[in-house]
Amino acid sequence: MTAEQLPDAPRDGDSPPTTGRPLPAVPQSVVSAWDNLWDWVTQGHLADTRRMPRLPVLLGDGYTVHRYEPTVGTDPALAPLLLVPPLGAPDFAFDLRRGASLVEDLLATGREIYIVTYDQSGPAAGRRGLELWVDEIVPAALYAVADHHDGVAPHLAGWSLGGLFALLSAASGVAGAPIRSVTAFASPVDVSEVPLVAPFRSVAEYTGGRIFSAAYRTLGSFPATVVKWAFQLTSVERYLTKPVTLLTHLDDRQLLEQIEAVDLLMASMTAYPGRAFGQIYHHVIRSNDLAQDELRLAGRPVRLADVHVPVLLVAGADDVIAPVASVERATELLTGSPDLRFVVRPGGHLGVLAGRRAREQSWRDMETFLAAHDRDA
Repeated sequence: MTAEQLPDAPRDGDSPPTTGRPLPAVPQSVVSAWDNLWDWVTQGHLADTRRMPRLPVLLGDGYTVHRYEPTVGTDPALAPLLLVPPLGAPDFAFDLRRGASLVEDLLATGREIYIVTYDQSGPAAGRRGLELWVDEIVPAALYAVADHHDGVAPHLAGWSLGGLFALLSAASGVAGAPIRSVTAFASPVDVSEVPLVAPFRSVAEYTGGRIFSAAYRTLGSFPATVVKWAFQLTSVERYLTKPVTLLTHLDDRQLLEQIEAVDLLMASMTAYPGRAFGQIYHHVIRSNDLAQDELRLAGRPVRLADVHVPVLLVAGADDVIAPVASVERATELLTGSPDLRFVVRPGGHLGVLAGRRAREQSWRDMETFLAAHDRDA
């Protein structure tokens, strides 16, 4: 063996050669889980639930219209959009958290976004009926948005009951408000397809509606706690398995943030005004008038067949509050719409609007639909 082939002799101060195996690397999932746990302990939360900044542009009697502050330069070729939240649920469903906010996503395109919110208290709150939203609040908000854009008719979009408000406002000819298009997320038209309300329909049929009528008249509203319970009952299995889900997904930051944001939304549920709930109970749940296009408000018919603007209906594949069939029923009634689109996307009642898959699914459907009608007269 030549000198060049001899192994290097250890030098003074060198560590002796090791013959054991190297320590195994810590799995990334463990590192992520530890980071998430540390952030939760030190910060008290994981999700960024700060709301997109907005300013009021109209203060009405029992409602407010807000304009979200643009995050990029606004595009004048894009028509403004007015969002309509439902009763009972907080309006930040459209702005659930950073990374899962429809408002944030739309603002990034250069579109101007507005939202109408409702006062949940006050001496007249319990006496407000559905006709107030259909004939006054939503039309007034539409006029306010149009006035800020030199008369340009805005798009209209709502979630759950807010989607029905949007559709019925387009059907009502009382105010003649400017509407470019309507998008309805998870808005049930045929309640006979909703398993959740079947027991209420049975009780109403047996008692003639007297029990629930007496309850909401006595209370003056449908309590916020009951609204929260109703939502939780639709996903009781998910709530029961939530602790296991959290423990087994400590490394999934996005999932943990989503759960936290949804919990905040559920804790922020509000009461239904008494008269509005009474109308929903008698005309929608008990008689299913909307599915038969026989709904009457303030003594006159308001028919979906009288909607004469483009309409996009979005149903959640896993929605038990507004099952696919209950949303799809509207396609048989919206006979006057010049462009009627119906899509089914992954997610439940909230997930189809603000779930982790909504960005690449229902939000893209909406963006395509709005762009197709931005230049409509």
